[in-house]
Amino acid sequence: MRRVGLSAGVAAAAAAPVAFAAYRFAVAYRVHAGFPQPRPPIFTPPDFGLPFEETVVRSPAGDLPAWFVPARDGARGPAVLLVHGWESARDRTLPNARFLHAAGFHCLSFDVRGHGANPREELPISVAEFGADALAAFQALQARPEVTQVAILGHSLGAVGAIFAAARDDRVAALVSTSAPAGPVMLTRQTFRLARLPMPDALAYPLAWFTTRVYVRPRGHAVASINASRALARYLGPVLLIHGSEDGVIPVSHLDRLQAAAGRDVETLVLPGAEHSWLHEHAEYRRVVAGFLARSLDGPLSPDEAAAIAAEVDCPRLPETDEAFAAVDTRPYGLRAIAQVILPARLARGWAATSSTAPRR
Repeated sequence: MRRVGLSAGVAAAAAAPVAFAAYRFAVAYRVHAGFPQPRPPIFTPPDFGLPFEETVVRSPAGDLPAWFVPARDGARGPAVLLVHGWESARDRTLPNARFLHAAGFHCLSFDVRGHGANPREELPISVAEFGADALAAFQALQARPEVTQVAILGHSLGAVGAIFAAARDDRVAALVSTSAPAGPVMLTRQTFRLARLPMPDALAYPLAWFTTRVYVRPRGHAVASINASRALARYLGPVLLIHGSEDGVIPVSHLDRLQAAAGRDVETLVLPGAEHSWLHEHAEYRRVVAGFLARSLDGPLSPDEAAAIAAEVDCPRLPETDEAFAAVDTRPYGLRAIAQVILPARLARGWAATSSTAPRR
């Protein structure tokens, strides 16, 4: 008994530094990755020849600035809510609004809390906040007198927000998810890869789960509650999942996981050669999205007519940088990243100085 107790004590003592290092890593990750840099919109709907109305979305985070873009001179009809991604803003959705407006859909775009023209948040932002704000925006759009039905189109983390909103309100008439991560732990693990942290999966996945848990703790979320795959299984309306075959941020395998998680037939589109963003540049994307929405929302145009019109609209990418995860943008890479997080400063500097891993971007 004494030998067993001694062995357990030795094991616990040996594990303590590992647990402490993992906690330091998770807290550093949360501080660095949890607070997007707000980037106020540069463009407005008139830059794309679109009519618009300045409005706000009343969300749990307060009033979020938004644009309503009416179609067909404001006649009653279906609408599409557009949800931007991480460190983005509502102007980044304007290319989507352009071809959807041409196909006859009203559109609403807004800045998620901590993004765009909103102030920085005091607590870290996760997909749960994207979902809460998307739900508030959906409810605001659904309440407008010009609107009959509402679909939601989201990109990247905005796509997860769209999925969460659809899972919580059965009035969502259709869902378009583009470049979405299938789950929070997989997303955290992917940021490790993007930062080139040299760790095997056997270590990386447990650390990713623990890091995700620490990340969402300040707002009281559980890891399981912010899983896009689980949320998608609860939404029973029409679904279109889209991904670029060359997405280097969220691999296309995430689409396969979401499709399997839906537990039923859903529509999918993998765009050959497309990356994480700017999918609207592809005529096939515009054609499929507009046709799917016209079919799901019963107009205002026929699916074939909406698809043909949308495919002909020129929707080039906007200038400025692509969306990125702050967790991998500005920290050192490889062994240096781990050293700076888990070791005392003096030792970390020594490890970085002797490491042969060169920073790469």
